[in-house]
Amino acid sequence: MTDALPRRTIYAHGSMGLPLAVIGYPLSIWIPAHYSGGLGISLALVGTILMVARLTDVITDPIMGEISDRWRTRFGRRKPWVAAGMLVMMLGVYNLFMPEQGVGLVYFLVWLAVFFLGSTMIALPHRAWGAELSPDYHQRSRVTAAREVFVVMGLMVAAAVPMIVELRADGAAVGEVFATLWRDAVGAFAGDFADKKVVDRATLTGPVLAGLAWTIIALLPICTAIVVTMVREPVTDVALEKRPTFMQGLRLVRKNGPMMRVLMIAVLVHFGESFRNAVSLFFIRDIVGVPTIGAAYFFYFIAALGAIPFWLWLGRKVGKHRAFMCTLITVAAVSGANLLLDYGDYSAFFLLFLVKGFCFGGLQFLPVAMLADVVDVDAARSGSRRAGTYFAFFGFSEKIAIAFGTGVSLNIVGLLGFDPAGGIAASTEAGVLALRLVYCLGPIFFYGLALKLIWSYPLTPLRHERLRRRLERRAERLARGRQKPA
Repeated sequence: MTDALPRRTIYAHGSMGLPLAVIGYPLSIWIPAHYSGGLGISLALVGTILMVARLTDVITDPIMGEISDRWRTRFGRRKPWVAAGMLVMMLGVYNLFMPEQGVGLVYFLVWLAVFFLGSTMIALPHRAWGAELSPDYHQRSRVTAAREVFVVMGLMVAAAVPMIVELRADGAAVGEVFATLWRDAVGAFAGDFADKKVVDRATLTGPVLAGLAWTIIALLPICTAIVVTMVREPVTDVALEKRPTFMQGLRLVRKNGPMMRVLMIAVLVHFGESFRNAVSLFFIRDIVGVPTIGAAYFFYFIAALGAIPFWLWLGRKVGKHRAFMCTLITVAAVSGANLLLDYGDYSAFFLLFLVKGFCFGGLQFLPVAMLADVVDVDAARSGSRRAGTYFAFFGFSEKIAIAFGTGVSLNIVGLLGFDPAGGIAASTEAGVLALRLVYCLGPIFFYGLALKLIWSYPLTPLRHERLRRRLERRAERLARGRQKPA
């Protein structure tokens, strides 16, 4: 029986999810709007640059996975890279989020690449470290769920910054911001936004990103210090570990059926999510007409935070893959319903948005928890622990899917004539229709493909329990072998 992990360890490790979430939110929602609407780069070109910059992960992800698995220091395998990644990330955030007027494509591409490098150096070792904290199927769910609690808290912080900027621009005093937020929420459900002006995103994206940048620069060192000082890395016997080359590891990954299935599922789901997220700001602002986008996301992430215990319970009850199916089916239904909305349908939009927020935690942590179990399949076959390599493949697939989902979405909408600065009035009919279809129907297609793969997912809780007992027996044999006299 595996000893239970202390809550202190679980939540200290998960705290890194907070700044990483604050980092990810503006990249999906505000960066494309600022560089296209605010700085004048075409929407399609912004999408293309996001795809090109992500291709640097083809090099950095496998390298990071290898060296975080192989290198040993007095501080551990994972900790030094998390600390170094913090410095790289802070430099990338400062320059990417707060560009001067007149910057061009090269500036955008270079600092995106630095930003992505910092993200890889932090997130990949951190995820692998989390998978190694416990071999138990359900405790791994607790580790990933704790991280997702902090992720959702970070997303609430990330939504609060633009919300406050928007409300302040609309004339709310500092002390009135949350009172105004409450009135907006009530107004949304009552359909009473008719007299409220729509804030000009072209002028507010700069202040919003500056506020987010300083928030990240403040939070990232604090959370890095918590993780590095309060969470111990599991001790591994390096001498007994088999260390195949990267290409040998790649061949093992290809032979790992559950791993390949999880990768395909993650690619489809993240592509579908990013396909929608890239145009969310434009759909919410121009199609539905919600004036305070930050407030909409703030309540969205409150729903997500409250739902995490439910998805954790459901994963224990029916299995992680079946719980994941429930999230995808629900979100697909919400996406289809959004197609029926028109300008001023605030009540219906907020209700649907909250339902999707409720599913957000399941979409985020269930695939990661499934991957942690898949690592054990490789360990049983190879006799080696290569969580870093596996999370490198997963992280790379996830990031490429997000980048290409974002890029393809922005190219479709931009090339068909949607104008991010001028909105519907300055856009073609084809561009506005493309915006509707991309936001509402795009995710449904990709979720449908993923559901076919999840339906027959082989690594159930019962099978994983048998696999874990096999690994424990092997560990006991190795321990007895080390105790024999020479």
